[in-house]
Amino acid sequence: MSTPGGWSITRMSRRGQRGSPRGAAQAVRRIMSGVKHIARHPRIGLRLPEFEPREVRKLFVGDYEIRYEVREQELLILRIWHVYEDR
Repeated sequence: MSTPGGWSITRMSRRGQRGSPRGAAQAVRRIMSGVKHIARHPRIGLRLPEFEPREVRKLFVGDYEIRYEVREQELLILRIWHVYEDR
């Protein structure tokens, strides 16, 4: 599974293979839970005014930042970063 923003479960799993596969699996579960929470409550994240007029928001889930856009009939996950990742 991957997103247009470049994050993928495969990337997470590979990263975990170098460290802790169990930790990587837990991070993926936590991120997926966060995405489901966003789907239920789309305006829970902090709005990022630099993207206006688009409604782009961010939400921290564990050690990850999820950036997403609220649209009229859909949510678009833009990017998921580890908080220590160089962006």
